[in-house]
Amino acid sequence: MGLLPLIAVALSSCTKPPSAAPEANIYARLESIPSADPAKFASVHDFKSWRNPYLVVRKDGVSLLDVAHNEQQLLKLEELPQGLARLSPSAWPYGSVVAVAEDKPSAAGDDAIIRKNRGIVAGTLESLHIQINWVPSS
Repeated sequence: MGLLPLIAVALSSCTKPPSAAPEANIYARLESIPSADPAKFASVHDFKSWRNPYLVVRKDGVSLLDVAHNEQQLLKLEELPQGLARLSPSAWPYGSVVAVAEDKPSAAGDDAIIRKNRGIVAGTLESLHIQINWVPSS
């Protein structure tokens, strides 16, 4: 066996396999949120008083409003789990439920993109076991 194959074997044994820990940590954080408690939010009819995370489905992604900190982040659809996991536990007083609204289309064809994104957001939230409280668009 030549020197080059030995070096390749030695180098490959030193590298770590990709870790699933960051992704597992995201799901562990989200799973630690208590189940949604409808008794805590059933009487909320004015979503200006909503205290859990609030999402707006847009044509260019999803906007995450952290009500507790009065912050808004525009996320790519695939970044939604990470964005929700970054929120502090105090951002979830109603348990694992988010309010979701759709952005108004601003150009022809936007409504189809927003509907498609709505389906992706709904599927993502369902897979995360986060209840959706659909809010009519204003």
